[in-house]
Amino acid sequence: MELIGILLFLISVMLIIGVLATKFSSKLGLPALILFLLAGMVLNRFMYFEDVQLTQFIGTLALIIILFDGGTQTKWEKMKPILGPASSLATLGVLLTTFITGVAAMYILDFSLLEGLLLGAIIGSTDAAAVFSVLGNKNFNQRLTSTLEAESGSNDPMAVFLTVALIQMIVMPDMSIWSAIGSFFVQMGLGLAIGLLIGKTSVFVINNIKLDTSSLYPILAMGAAVFTYAITDYFGGSGLLAVYVMAVFVGNSDLTHRFSILRFNEGFAWMMQIIMFTLLGLLVFPGQLISVFWKGILIAVILMFVARPAAVFISMLFMRYNFRQKLFISWAGLKGAVPIVLATYPIVAGIDSSNLIFNTVFFVVLISALMQGSTLSWLAGKLKLTGEEDDGYASVELINLGDTDSEIMKVTIPKQSPAVNVSLSDLSLPDHTLIIGISRKKKLLTPTGTSVIEKGDTLYVLGDKERRKEAKQSLLGKMEKAKTPSDITGDIKTKE
Repeated sequence: MELIGILLFLISVMLIIGVLATKFSSKLGLPALILFLLAGMVLNRFMYFEDVQLTQFIGTLALIIILFDGGTQTKWEKMKPILGPASSLATLGVLLTTFITGVAAMYILDFSLLEGLLLGAIIGSTDAAAVFSVLGNKNFNQRLTSTLEAESGSNDPMAVFLTVALIQMIVMPDMSIWSAIGSFFVQMGLGLAIGLLIGKTSVFVINNIKLDTSSLYPILAMGAAVFTYAITDYFGGSGLLAVYVMAVFVGNSDLTHRFSILRFNEGFAWMMQIIMFTLLGLLVFPGQLISVFWKGILIAVILMFVARPAAVFISMLFMRYNFRQKLFISWAGLKGAVPIVLATYPIVAGIDSSNLIFNTVFFVVLISALMQGSTLSWLAGKLKLTGEEDDGYASVELINLGDTDSEIMKVTIPKQSPAVNVSLSDLSLPDHTLIIGISRKKKLLTPTGTSVIEKGDTLYVLGDKERRKEAKQSLLGKMEKAKTPSDITGDIKTKE
């Protein structure tokens, strides 16, 4: 029992310190992962931990949950206009970053070409958790924020594919590169198809099943996300891509118990980040980092100042982003959980240079997060990419009221809404529908007949479930159709 007590004490301290660390990280403009990693490095002075396979399993589970949380909070209306640039960054951008960094690593670390490319692939993608944590509460240009969030949420599959393919080519030298290219299209295609299929199924099940308590719906949604990864991986597809696609579909659908699902996801994702980064920190010993100190700095500098900018400018060559915007996107390529989790793959595969790769990746992630994460706000200000007004996007959330026939809709009013500048007394709402609250500029207002709706207001609308469509029509007009996740494929008809 003494050992169990010590472990429980360490876990509790780890969670408490992790939560408190987020307060300091937001003030410093750093990704919280830095402090979690440092906490793990401190803890390894008091406990010995080297279970790489357990860390890889927990890391993969954490990535599923983080991607599911990020995907459900991604607005399709914001993502749709930048889908082309984000897709190019998530594929061609990762490939170019991998090649440039890999060639540099080959000379700096005295690696073979494949080993150098493997290191480049591991650190080739931006990290969703790091990007979300840095961009989330900052007043950056909305188009750039959406581009970076979409890129970071969708580029992990490319990094995973390249890492696994390069490991296989190192272990099996006779493997054909053409079979790897064919495998890429199969993985991405299956990931997209299965993600959409399970996303649509999940929405139907959540909206129609009657569970005894509303607290079970978030668990059902999370279970569907993990199932999406597992079944896609079983059939040879990209599990992470499937999870992200499924999450975007679910998050942009009319979903009962949406509020409780999103809040549960957010809290659970934070907990998994704390556990994952701390465990990853436990695998690192500061003494081993000293041996790659200067080489790690050189690779990090090449990655931040050469590989990432070159990848961004080339992959966005004919896209409508100016030089300042591309420069900002280049600097916002933060590294985090994915590279460190992927760095455990060579160790599990038994590659000779795996420990050097892991320590180098860890060092590069620390440098990237410290330098880029702490200066992102400053750079945005210098490039005059902050404070731009958002045109506003329609947003609808449903809050279920148990076994009743009523529900509360949380509706964010965009600039183009027909309800803007209309008083509540003049608003044509269906019978038995009432606006019970208005949130405006972080203040909750009590609605009266003379209250006038403004752009950006969030309305809390109490009404019958069967009159939901009429209420949305009154508040959003025909714009609500643009928000449905059916636009992801273009041929799935909305029920409404």
